[in-house]
Amino acid sequence: MKMKFNRRKFIKSTTLISAGAIVMPLKNYAEMKKGILPKEGLKLSFEPYNLQLKHVFTLANSSRSTTPVMLTKIEFQGITGYGEASMPPYLGESQETAAKFLSELDLGQFSDPFRMDEILEYVDNSRLGNTAAKASIDIALHDLTGKIMGQPWHKIWGFSAESTPDTSFTIGIDTPEVVKQKVKEAAEFNILKVKLGRENDKEMIETIRSVSAAPLCVDVNQGWTDKKMALEMIFWLKEKGIEFVEQPLPKESIDDIAWLTQNSPLPIIADEAVQRLCDVQATLGIYSGINIKLMKCTGMREAHQMINLARANQMKVMIGCMTETSCAISAAAQLSPKVDWADLDGNLLISNDRFDGVKIANGKITLNNLPGIGIRPL
Repeated sequence: MKMKFNRRKFIKSTTLISAGAIVMPLKNYAEMKKGILPKEGLKLSFEPYNLQLKHVFTLANSSRSTTPVMLTKIEFQGITGYGEASMPPYLGESQETAAKFLSELDLGQFSDPFRMDEILEYVDNSRLGNTAAKASIDIALHDLTGKIMGQPWHKIWGFSAESTPDTSFTIGIDTPEVVKQKVKEAAEFNILKVKLGRENDKEMIETIRSVSAAPLCVDVNQGWTDKKMALEMIFWLKEKGIEFVEQPLPKESIDDIAWLTQNSPLPIIADEAVQRLCDVQATLGIYSGINIKLMKCTGMREAHQMINLARANQMKVMIGCMTETSCAISAAAQLSPKVDWADLDGNLLISNDRFDGVKIANGKITLNNLPGIGIRPL
């Protein structure tokens, strides 16, 4: 499918913003308050976009310098909601699969954007998988309805903007010289997230410790294979000031992970092992906590449900991201007051952001009062 990209046309919006609040046409707003809905339905549009990373991003088993995304819009009565699907290769989606999925949806059948459960269940049941593409609809719908209400979603949910955590800044696997440079660039952050899972794990940590005493967390991305070696490594990491470890072993090694969690001096957080709400229950007694990503769980609605379920089972919660623009990052940030840790730096790793949204002040996530997910297109 050939998709033409027209930046000016895509970001043009008839949304009216005054003092941070949406101003709807008075007649339409009055009719909606009375339950009188317009006949026309939601209008979905989408465009591909490629994110350019500032540095080559290396994980335990892959490297990349770009990330493909799909930017979406849902329009209703002159109001526009923005969404995003970020699709790193390991997620199994692409701009082509996202375009196919989105083009098959008929959102025009819905003339009330507030029937979010019904709309998102229709989207989810349309086809298996495609979680990032589904998240782009969820995010745009939340942005749209928040704008209609004139409130950001953290306020709609009743969360305190003052309760946001610090966000970690990710340091990918690289040479000592590049790692040192990355750490210097991340000087304003209060916690760093270090990618491990290769033969130079200790060198990575020692290199960072040679230039920074900041708290660290590590993400192994299933890169270790032996549970006893993993436990020995975790004890060493604790001595180096590490706070928790993400997905140290392959997600299929359930018994080994349960043993490791039971014996580990640090919390063990599920990443690849948990994607959607149905996966949370399976992590009980296996992990200390879960990492929730909008692109894996289909968006804000299900992420909220996952937080509630994890909390009900006394699990730690982290909210993370892919490489994303400020659109998806700001959407995830609306949930951040309810988590223990945040890794919402995906927009800071790119050089061509398309939106202005959530900010980081002294390492802490700072929410604004813009309605919806809190963004403006650039």
